[in-house]
This record gives sequence, C-alpha cells and structure tokens, in this order.
Amino acid sequence: MSELSVNHLLGIKYLNKQDIDLIFETADQFKEVINRPIKKVPSLRDITIANLFFENSTRTKLSFELAEKRLSADVINFSASQSSVKKGETLIDTVNNILSMKVDMVVMRHPNPGAGVFLSKHVNASIINAGDGAHEHPTQALLDSYSIREKLGSVKGKNVVIVGDILHSRVALSNIYALQLQGANVMVCGPKTLLPKYIKDLGVKVETNLKKALAWCDVANMLRVQNERMDISYFPSTREYTQQYGVTRELLDSLDKEIVIMHPGPINRGVEITSDVADSKQAIILNQVENGVAVRMAVIYLLASKIKQ
Repeated sequence: MSELSVNHLLGIKYLNKQDIDLIFETADQFKEVINRPIKKVPSLRDITIANLFFENSTRTKLSFELAEKRLSADVINFSASQSSVKKGETLIDTVNNILSMKVDMVVMRHPNPGAGVFLSKHVNASIINAGDGAHEHPTQALLDSYSIREKLGSVKGKNVVIVGDILHSRVALSNIYALQLQGANVMVCGPKTLLPKYIKDLGVKVETNLKKALAWCDVANMLRVQNERMDISYFPSTREYTQQYGVTRELLDSLDKEIVIMHPGPINRGVEITSDVADSKQAIILNQVENGVAVRMAVIYLLASKIKQ
C-alpha cells in the first residue's frame, strides 16, 4: 500500500497531489464503513489519540472524536479552559505530560499560527493540525475538496469561489492550497478590507462583486465573518455586509446556471447565507459534515500506519 509523504498533517502546503489522492481513496473506503449498520473497524485498537483543543470547537472536535472511535482508537479529550494551561503551563509541558501517558497521536487546535509545526519539532508523536489561528485548517480543506469531488466528479478544472472573511480565515488558506494542488481555478470574493494584501501572490483571482463571482463559479464556499478575530470594524454594519455579500435565493435564481453552495460552519443564517439557500438542494453543507468523519478517519488511519512501522 502506498503511504503519505508526511508524518504529520500540519497544513495542506506540506502535502502533494499524491497525498491528497491517497487520503480521498482511503476516505471512500471509510465512507462505506460509516454507512454500515456496524460503523466500527478495529484498525487502530492499539493507538491512543489525544484531542487538545485550546480554542472552542464543536463540529471539528466531534468529527475527530467520532472518526477516532469509529477506528477503535483510545481517545483522551483535553480542554484548555479546564487545564493547567490556565496556571501558566507551557504548550510543550502540557503535551509532554499527556505523551508520558503513552499517547501516539495528538489532534490540536490552537490560537497561535504555527503551533502544530512548533510542537512537531519538540515531541515524539504524530501531530494533526485541527486549526492554528488564522493560518491553516487542513482537514476542513480536504473534506471540502472531497465533497466537491463527490458532487461534481472531479475538482480539476472547476471554478471555485471562496466568499467572505478571507483575512481571518484558516479555512480559506487551506482551501486555496488544496484546490490549486488538484487543478481547480480559485477566486476569492469579499470586501477589500477582508482580503489580505498577499492574496494575489497565491495565484487566485480576486473579485469584490458577488454577483460576478457567482456567475463565474461552479462552486461557492461561503465563509462566516469571524467577529471573534476582529479588534476593529472592517465594514460599516452587518446589514450592509449582508446586502453586498449575502447569498439569497433571489440572487441564485438570477444566475443562468445552478451552482453548488458550501459552508464550513458555523452558519450565520441571514448574514452570509439565507436559510432557504442553506437548506436547498444546491447546498452540500450536511454532506460536508458527513464527509468530514470519513476524511478524518482516512488521515488518522494513514498517519497511524506510519507510527506502527
């Protein structure tokens, strides 16, 4: 069996096209498993995984935990808000204390960009980055690409627009890397204040007019505005943002084609997307959630098979 070129999943920028293909082929097999009456496989019975979340998370944390349990791994959950981190313990000390309990793999979400890379150089365990600040969120980008592949047959050659708060989004950066690796054409769309200055250096198209962006694309991935990462106001009001960058049924009906709507969640209904769009046949938001478990099972399984060697 072929294997990943990496020992950790720190970001999409460390992967190659073969890695992504292998993850997706493995996810196909696990997707079949999780749709069986008995949804567990004994693949990782001897692997212990620690979930370290230094930032709040609902979907990602549940998705990883479910993926780990479906693979029969032993799971330790760690929440920073109830830990010695609050007493001033360093990240390395925290993790080393957990690793001394003979943990093989660490899934970590951290507010600081590069926390996973830093950790991978200092501890002897396989690290999966579940989001580091506004930097990367690799498993989200993988499940997004996997969902496009499932819906449209392939990612290659598709026009994908990422709409919204690109500046503060780890999902956007990981998605750009993943989509480009697979040969998609990528555009970002949002207010100029929410587009990072370096964005054109990534080889993406930039559009500030939502209707033009939607007319161009096959897939629109809608991001929420990340108010929790903003210390200043980037646009006059939520109402004005919604008028310019919110996707409505009326806007979709005005296009001369049907496009696929995605959202990494959590959705701010009525802001970046209306309920009748989020719940429509064009939206594959719940497919993304289901695919997230299969893709994370694939990543964990492929990394664990390298540990076992």
